[in-house]
Amino acid sequence: MEISQYQIILVNLDPTLGSEIISPRPCVVISPDEMNKHLRTVVIAPLTTSSKSYPTRIEVKHDNKIGWIVLDQIRTIDKQCILKDLGKLSKPEVKEVKAVMKEIFVD
Repeated sequence: MEISQYQIILVNLDPTLGSEIISPRPCVVISPDEMNKHLRTVVIAPLTTSSKSYPTRIEVKHDNKIGWIVLDQIRTIDKQCILKDLGKLSKPEVKEVKAVMKEIFVD
């Protein structure tokens, strides 16, 4: 399966510890296409349907449900953990992810 940035994928996140989001769950691919093409790992942010309003969480609609991209729990996974493709973020959602990630990681 070819993986692209801002794709929504179902991922097996096990093992999880403490406050980490449990598995399996939809996640958004954050890593750029160049990395996704050449590495055996991808950087993802999990999606959740239960969240408090928080500056690092972006509300999205996926699979006719309202959920949140949890940018405060970004992690790197091996591509073997990917179970299936679930779609892609909309252009406005991608724009918001970029803005929030810039706010979090860039001075």
